[in-house]
Amino acid sequence: MKVICLLLTLTLIQFSAHVAATDWQREARMADEIVDAIFDGEVEMLSSGDREFMSIYTKADSSDKAVIVMHGRGFHADWVDTVQPLRVGLVDHGWNTLSIQMPVLDKEAKYYDYVPIFDEAIPRIEAAISYLLSAGNQHIVLIAHSCSVHMSMNYLRKQGDKGLAAYVGIGMGATDYKQPMKEDFPLANLSVPVLDIYGGDDYPAVHRLAPARWQQMQVAGHAKSKQLVIDNANHYFTDRGDELVEAVGTWLESLAL
Repeated sequence: MKVICLLLTLTLIQFSAHVAATDWQREARMADEIVDAIFDGEVEMLSSGDREFMSIYTKADSSDKAVIVMHGRGFHADWVDTVQPLRVGLVDHGWNTLSIQMPVLDKEAKYYDYVPIFDEAIPRIEAAISYLLSAGNQHIVLIAHSCSVHMSMNYLRKQGDKGLAAYVGIGMGATDYKQPMKEDFPLANLSVPVLDIYGGDDYPAVHRLAPARWQQMQVAGHAKSKQLVIDNANHYFTDRGDELVEAVGTWLESLAL
């Protein structure tokens, strides 16, 4: 009986480890599907421990400022909604852009499935920052959408915001039905200005938590922090990419970096 229980325990541990691990094969498939269609920017493979992950670096003219663009759940570094408009469009606002592949699970995975792999995003963000610094960038801003907001906020909670110039969260607080956030965002503890931007037709949770996010941003006390709603835009800013880029680009310009 003890042997059976031990084997069952080991099986459950192995299953849990499998569930809470990045789907590298899916990442590779997505990279193969998009790499030949990338015309703006150069593909750069960055190191995350003993693994490499895809990124796309797009340069502006004579700029020492860069943004790290992080896609939503289950997508990729050149995702047509939100990500591609930002990584290409912000170049016209004078920013170099580095769009990075974030950890993914299978297509059916929900918010609570992703929580155990939030830490896997930490070395990716660190690798992206190191790459941008080595490329001569002096001002670095994190831009995260949806699930990557959770991942990047986990990074900021554990690693802090030293070395960053600002943070942009798009569709902050999105989760799944009956899956409330596990931890509050550390907005009140950040030492950099924050742009909290979301769509007028965004998910209910994003809207419901907006007042609390704004209150925490006010506690941090940054005069440049702002909360902005794009009317009639959904969570993915489908067909509203130009408006998203203009709003983010205008705010970045207001920082006068």
